[in-house]
Amino acid sequence: MNFLAHAYLSFNHPEIVVGNLISDFVKGKQRLDYPERIQEGIMLHRAIDGFTDKHPLTKQAASLFRPHYGLYAASFMDVVYDHYLALDTEKFTPSLWDFAQNVYGILDSQPILPDKFHRIFPYMKTQNWLYNYQFKEGIHNSLRGLVYRAAYISDSGPAIEIFDKNYDLFRQCYLAFFPEVEDFARKMLYPG
Repeated sequence: MNFLAHAYLSFNHPEIVVGNLISDFVKGKQRLDYPERIQEGIMLHRAIDGFTDKHPLTKQAASLFRPHYGLYAASFMDVVYDHYLALDTEKFTPSLWDFAQNVYGILDSQPILPDKFHRIFPYMKTQNWLYNYQFKEGIHNSLRGLVYRAAYISDSGPAIEIFDKNYDLFRQCYLAFFPEVEDFARKMLYPG
């Protein structure tokens, strides 16, 4: 999952939102430097990623990216899932715009963000990444950004072409997969 899904799967718990969004920037035991609820968000993020990467639907869809991007294929699917989540108007009350602004406000109020996340957050907020995932150009930009940050790959053209060519297939994958990851995340936060 990418930023929007991790924020959404925090179920409106501010500290869980923070942990869930900074997790990729917190290595190993560095999580212990954060308050307990943020640590829960970090661990939730990692569990969601594991569930997503191992899921047969994700593996099947990611296989379309694999010939060009190898081990990064699952990361491309994370971005793709955010697009369809952003279009899922039933998920955001009152709106995706309001949800995004709330998440930015939560992060703005957090004094202890990891350095790398702290550097990208102003771009996330001013370019309104969470809101713009709903637009194809927003996803194209995210795919370009993924290639830019990745080692050993340099051409985002095939990723954009794969996304556009398989748009309906990826949508069907999201519709089948997302209720399962939502249920998984809810059970992680509220066991029993």
